[in-house]
Formats: sequence, C-alpha cells, structure tokens
Amino acid sequence: MKQPSSSLALSGNALALAIANPGSLGTIEAYISAVNRLPVLTAERETELARRLRDRDDLDAARELVLSHLRLVVSVARQYLGYGLPHADLIQEGNVGLMKAVKRFDPERGVRLVSFAVHWIKAEIHEFIIRNWRMVKVATTKAQRKLFFNLRSMRPDGHTLDPEQVDRIAQELNVRREDVSEMEVRLSGRDLSLEKQDDDEEPFAPIAYLSDDCRQEPTRVLDRRAHDELQGAGLAHALEALDPRSRRIIEARWLQDDGGITLQELAQEFGVSAERIRQIEAAALKKMRGTLAAA
Repeated sequence: MKQPSSSLALSGNALALAIANPGSLGTIEAYISAVNRLPVLTAERETELARRLRDRDDLDAARELVLSHLRLVVSVARQYLGYGLPHADLIQEGNVGLMKAVKRFDPERGVRLVSFAVHWIKAEIHEFIIRNWRMVKVATTKAQRKLFFNLRSMRPDGHTLDPEQVDRIAQELNVRREDVSEMEVRLSGRDLSLEKQDDDEEPFAPIAYLSDDCRQEPTRVLDRRAHDELQGAGLAHALEALDPRSRRIIEARWLQDDGGITLQELAQEFGVSAERIRQIEAAALKKMRGTLAAA
C-alpha cells in the first residue's frame, strides 16, 4: 500500500490553516503553487483513507483527503472569476464544499472522490456568488439559478437573444422562455450609483434628475428627522449589544466609507479562519436585527 509522500506531510501544517484561509500563505499565487505541489492519491490510497474516516472518524485520513484535492477547488474556482469576486474568497467557499464532500463520501460506490466532490464545490461557490454578486439579488428560484450560471456562455457573442435562441435555451435548460428573457435583462443590467463618482466625467449624477417637490414640507421634514434619529440611535444600540469582537467585525465589514475589509484580513487579525469570521458576522447581524426589531 502506497503511503503519503513526504511533501504532503511537510506541507500539511501550513496548508491546514490555508484550507479555510487561502490568503494565509501570503498571496493567492503562493497558495496555488503550494497546493499544486501536493501529490494526487492513488485509487487504493483514497479508498483506504475514506474507509478509515467512515469507520473510525480518523481526522488524519480526512485531512489527507482534503489536502490532496485542494487543487481541484482551485481549478473549479477559476471558472467563476468573471463574476468579479475575489479568487481567494471563491477558493475558500469551494474548500467548504470539498470538506462537506469528504465527510459524505462513500468509498464503496466505486466513484472517485474527485467526481463526487466537484458537485459540492460548485454548490458552495454558487451560493456564495448569489449572496454577494449584487445588492439586488438576481437569482432566487431554481430556474433562475440555472439560468444565472449558464446563460452567459449560451448567449452568442453576448448579444441580445432573438426569439428562436430564447426558445432553444428554454428547451435546453428545461425552463420557461419568460424566465430566459427575464434573466437576460437582469444580467444585461448593471449597478448604478445615484451620486456622482470622483472619476465620473458627467457633470450630473442620476440623483440630480430625481425631483422631490414636497421635500421641504414641514411635516415631512420632522418625520424624516425623527426617522434619521431613530436609525442612528437604533444602530448604536444594536452595536452596543454585541461583544467587542463581533462589533469590530461588523464595523470593519459594513460601516467603513471605503467598502470594508475582507474576511481574510479579519481572519489574520483575530487568528482564526475566514469561515469562523463569517459565522461570527452572520450571528452578529442576526442579533442586531432582533435588537432593532424590538426597539
């Protein structure tokens, strides 16, 4: 039986942290270079490790299975760079999917882990893109998600679809032609800032064309002032309900003028994984929503 090579053992300590935080090795290029040097498991070794994990909850076996397939996550994540999200974040989410696949892998089914894991990796990356690609979510139903991840490649030269092409895509993906047309419009649109940007050559921003004839009406002024005070006080109250670490994460991610910092940067600051930072962030936001609702 072939034993794990020394390169896996030597690289494992550093890469164990990198599974959840690809940026921990310095740069994403250093991470990719490191995982590509890890050896690929033979079918026999993979089956042995999977059985040890299944029968004895052997974490060392799970670790070796995960490390040996990190290059697969890098390869899959690269396919989604066109959505404008950081490569490191895509890899991190894919690594979560890989770990889920390793946990559920059955070596007796006669399927290699690489074939089984790719579906879990893509599922996690898809969820991440849907959550983060735009402020206004473009895909919520199953049909919309299918179109979101396939329509770009199916549009010839990115041009507007004619009726025949809409019918063909709808039939190919087994969705309604109305769904195809709607998703085409959503993907063709872009986020537009209401206010003028520093590098914008246009003298007027869209907000200049929005009229509000009743804006200075006294009752509206008072209502708006009360609303602003409630929002400011409510936010401050909700932040005070958080522990220092959670508050730091929320303020760094959501309350910065420059758009906030990444999960990886916070992970390095607190010495935990980026996935742990995301969990703390989600719990803090949930708590804040409850505090604001009770105010």
